[in-house]
Amino acid sequence: MYLFNPDNDLALANFSANYTSPVSAQKIAEDLSVLPFWYVPAGSKIVVEGDENKAFLTSMQSLFGIETTMISFSEICNFPTEKIVPWGWNPALRKKLLEAKVPEENLPTINSLKQLRDYSGRQYAVKMLRELKKENDFFCGESHYFTSVDDVLRFLASQSGNSVLKMPNSGSGKGLIWILGEITDKQTDWVRRVIKMQNGIVAEPVLNKVRDFAMEFYMDNGNIRFVGYSLFHSTASGAYMGNVLMSDERIEEQLSEYVSLNILHQLCVSLQEKLLRFFPFYNGYLGVDMMICQIPAGGYHIQPCVEINMRMNMGLVAHMFYKRFLAQGASGRYMVDYFKKTGEALAFHQKMQTDFPLIIENRRIEKGYLALTPVNESSNYMAWVIIDN
Repeated sequence: MYLFNPDNDLALANFSANYTSPVSAQKIAEDLSVLPFWYVPAGSKIVVEGDENKAFLTSMQSLFGIETTMISFSEICNFPTEKIVPWGWNPALRKKLLEAKVPEENLPTINSLKQLRDYSGRQYAVKMLRELKKENDFFCGESHYFTSVDDVLRFLASQSGNSVLKMPNSGSGKGLIWILGEITDKQTDWVRRVIKMQNGIVAEPVLNKVRDFAMEFYMDNGNIRFVGYSLFHSTASGAYMGNVLMSDERIEEQLSEYVSLNILHQLCVSLQEKLLRFFPFYNGYLGVDMMICQIPAGGYHIQPCVEINMRMNMGLVAHMFYKRFLAQGASGRYMVDYFKKTGEALAFHQKMQTDFPLIIENRRIEKGYLALTPVNESSNYMAWVIIDN
């Protein structure tokens, strides 16, 4: 049984069973609740609420010939032997499932969630980057974990360019502040609060990034496999925007314009060894975010460990969508968009349907636009793809 809980990172960082997510996170969960349809194995159960979501999934099942069963949250307890697979685990979700009469033995323990919260801390990316840089001169970047405000201020004073400060535990692309020149009093207060709440803070110089990408993995009982690449776009502040939909081979071709495939392949092997060593008790999907950066001396290097996401992520959704739904040779974009005004998302959806009509052959998309989530007058968030040849 699969369910989409995009507030997971915030809930895990908070670590209270009584955590209530912000209204914006609740709206994302509501608008994008059908998203698991695009990555779950055929025959799976998907937890969704509301007639509109169920009607949308029924139409997608018919269009692509994929059978899934839709159940409401209250019905989860009717399937006591089924494994529950959320976007990510946290104490608030555990409590909610217990209240829905799910047997406790089917849920992670509080101790295992404490371990997951520890594993999800950015300090592991700091350690991973340090180890990887010792292995290859083509790896760049610098990352530090500090436990005092004075150490943070000394680091910032030593930098000639801009820097970024990160909460150890927060959502991907969230919990960051950018230090442009000198740190302000307001930013110093933020640093003080973060260290008090989370016992430390991560500090890094800002690099000259030219491409964002990730390597995605799956770990299970001490084994690990490489799932594929994620080639994605983010805003200047680090927030996720969308993914390129193309084969791993074509992604490697694009990345090889900057760095050799040898280095990428060696990095993939090295990461698998280190991930098993760093996270021996983790089971599930995870992604390691990376960057291609232009270095001052000229040329390009890899920042091989910007973040480690210990959960399902949008790059994996895009990768699985490409393999499952695109026609041979087709490529495109996977996007998650926010529309502030009422009716704005619906107007966009209707225009895209008109301008880029969907063409499907043999249950696979040849060309055109498709909304991956239902869109109505009140929608603020939507996931969509546009495919070309």
